[in-house]
Amino acid sequence: MRTIQMTLDDELVETVDKLVKELQTTRSAFTRDALREAVDRFYIQRLETEHRKGYEQHPMSKNEFSVWEKEQDWGDE
Repeated sequence: MRTIQMTLDDELVETVDKLVKELQTTRSAFTRDALREAVDRFYIQRLETEHRKGYEQHPMSKNEFSVWEKEQDWGDE
């Protein structure tokens, strides 16, 4: 693990300090968790963008999944 120095707005530090006290954790632990979540969101958004671009380049055909219609069971019959 590395120690790094960061510059943050005073208001943000005050808010984080209130939260870490309420959560009974530390600034470092809170920041690590927040950064992990931000990194995860970034990669998810990237994958969703690639997925969307794929469908834009190769749109689904109208009957692409009709072969599976007989396999569907929604439990309403």
